[in-house]
Amino acid sequence: MADKLIIFDTTLRDGEQSPGASMTRDEKIRIARQLERLRVDVIEAGFAASSNGDFEAIHAIAGIIKDSTVCSLARANDRDIARAAEALKGANSSRIHTFIATSPLHMEKKLRMSPDQVLEQAKLAVRYARQFTDNIEFSPEDGSRSELDFLCRVLETVINEGATTINVADTVGYGVPELYGQLVRTLRERVPNSDKAVWSVHCHNDLGMAVANSLAGVQLGGARQIECTINGLGERAGNTALEEVVMAIKTRKDYFGLELGIDTTQIVPASKLVSQITGFSVQPNKAVVGANAFAHASGIHQDGVLKARDTYEIMRAEDVGWSANKIVLGKLSGRNAFKQRLHELGIEMASEQDVNAAFARFKELADQKSEIFDEDILAIVSNEAQAEGGEHFYLVSMAQHSETGERPSARVVFTAQGTERVGEADGNGPVDAVLNAIESQVQSGAEQLLYSVNAITTGTQSQGEVTVRLSKGGRIVNGVGTDPDIVAASAKAYLSALNKLYSKAEKLNPQLTP
Repeated sequence: MADKLIIFDTTLRDGEQSPGASMTRDEKIRIARQLERLRVDVIEAGFAASSNGDFEAIHAIAGIIKDSTVCSLARANDRDIARAAEALKGANSSRIHTFIATSPLHMEKKLRMSPDQVLEQAKLAVRYARQFTDNIEFSPEDGSRSELDFLCRVLETVINEGATTINVADTVGYGVPELYGQLVRTLRERVPNSDKAVWSVHCHNDLGMAVANSLAGVQLGGARQIECTINGLGERAGNTALEEVVMAIKTRKDYFGLELGIDTTQIVPASKLVSQITGFSVQPNKAVVGANAFAHASGIHQDGVLKARDTYEIMRAEDVGWSANKIVLGKLSGRNAFKQRLHELGIEMASEQDVNAAFARFKELADQKSEIFDEDILAIVSNEAQAEGGEHFYLVSMAQHSETGERPSARVVFTAQGTERVGEADGNGPVDAVLNAIESQVQSGAEQLLYSVNAITTGTQSQGEVTVRLSKGGRIVNGVGTDPDIVAASAKAYLSALNKLYSKAEKLNPQLTP
């Protein structure tokens, strides 16, 4: 019988470490629900000790998710571990994931600890975690640059103390597939009690080899857990992409010989949801989930696919959740049809009042564009979720004037904690004028790091999705806005980013972890 490969998703923890990708509690819950539908084995819901917001999000997810194990990260100290255990109370299945750096560079420069001190702290951390659960994961941070003999001592010790999963972290993406796979294999061979733990791989994509390294760790090293994120989201160049490793294992089962519990038809919905919530767009030629992943432009390719699909397609688009871009609803659709489509998309509204608000927004949009797609519905729900969140700033109306040879100007009306404000300004273009008008009243002083526009669907009737990234006082946040009018979408995105800057629930950008 083929071995089972455990899929450990860390989108809500390591993925959130992307600058600007910090998520609210409700956004994390929405993604966690989708990960459960995807049937990932373990959901790393966050880093409980990093902030009260993260603690509350983990606790909420632990109480909701039933079919996946919910995990919290914790540094190798009693405070972090106790905080993780408290956040996970009520979970149907839980795991504490503790870590400490083991490379000479990290121990000397970052921790300022001797190898013996690190070994002792790792041992005591796992021993303490055993008071709360028998499902404990240990990661040697920067493991791929650690000295082999010392790494073996640490891992043998933590397994003796009760660690049930050992995760070999390639924290800085330094690994090369053959060498990384050999490292995992060597550790399993040299650590005397290695058979008492599941071995895991966690690779970053700094050299573009995260997926290759992870697969090498599985095939060459014998690891049976892969840590990954939706869309490869993560700090710097990102993490191992869940969709890529899953479809590699599934498509090349003849080579890997492994079983997966993943429902692959939920991959594309998960990708779209994470992209929409974080504002990190998926490049068109991204494997599996990119818009062009199953497109054939070459005449030779088109001819081959028409004659026999498998001439140029090694997997089917529908197997990963792509539809034929079908229109799901229109302006004549009723409330029940809309509610049923929400259910099919895996969207759970908190109340009938929320459904009614989303339906009203759907009707408004249907009057503006004739064809409503799933992506439009996801954008509507996201906008409603932001409005329900008690926004500090909320767009009321806007007007802008742009004419060839004249400097564009704008007038924006918005509320700030319920008080109406009016801003007027000019700019280099209509978008610049609108954002200047808002800033003239808010005077946030934030630095704008990113402005990007993405069409949610196809055609000139498509809603525009705008992402604005702001930085202030060490905080980096993304704001996302959608509207058929790009200028209005820009105003919504800017106000969304300002709301996150003003929100006390948002945490500081996470620190470097495995």
